[in-house]
Amino acid sequence: MNKKENYNFEDLKDIIKLLRSEDGCPWDREQTHKSIRNNFIEEVYEAIEAIDTGDAELLKEELGDVLVQVAMHASISEDSGGFDIDGVCDGICKKLILRHPHIFGETHASADTAEQVLANWENIKIKEKGFVDAREYIESTARSLPALMRAEKMYNRAKKRKVIAPIDVSKKLEELAESIENINADIDGNSSEIGQVLFDIAAISSELGINPEQALYNYTEKFGEKF
Repeated sequence: MNKKENYNFEDLKDIIKLLRSEDGCPWDREQTHKSIRNNFIEEVYEAIEAIDTGDAELLKEELGDVLVQVAMHASISEDSGGFDIDGVCDGICKKLILRHPHIFGETHASADTAEQVLANWENIKIKEKGFVDAREYIESTARSLPALMRAEKMYNRAKKRKVIAPIDVSKKLEELAESIENINADIDGNSSEIGQVLFDIAAISSELGINPEQALYNYTEKFGEKF
């Protein structure tokens, strides 16, 4: 491939294809979905850090690293007779069109606010995925999410599907105090009790409009600064 002053997405596809070819890079050629799984996670978190620090140039770089991961996974799939990067683009374009009926639909759905848009998105997703009941939808929450983030998401899904009623924050705080006392009374500790406490904290945070994952992240940063 000849060097250029500026490259585009088609160039990225060609570079990945070359790297994974017989005449390409031995390391790139032998990678699998599982072997670069953790690389994908690391690159996403580095992009998040660039967002948190407000560094636009770093974000551009890190998004490029994330894009390489997407292209690599698509190339690995294509080499084994599966989907390719164009199939990935086709799928996400169709999803965006389907889940924005207020923009692309013949009959515009009601979506005057961001909240209505999110509600429509969720309802369309449930119908699209063919979930039999609320339990299937709640349990479909990705297990790979950080635990606090997954807890909050599952709580909100259960609440929206009316499987549970919104918690009473004041009452739940009282119950938490009792749960913590029970944990203290058991010298061996009880992981399920602590898990319940953490889940309840995620639910309380959600009701207060606070992202528990972000709240813990922010406090951990302050904790580190103390030393």
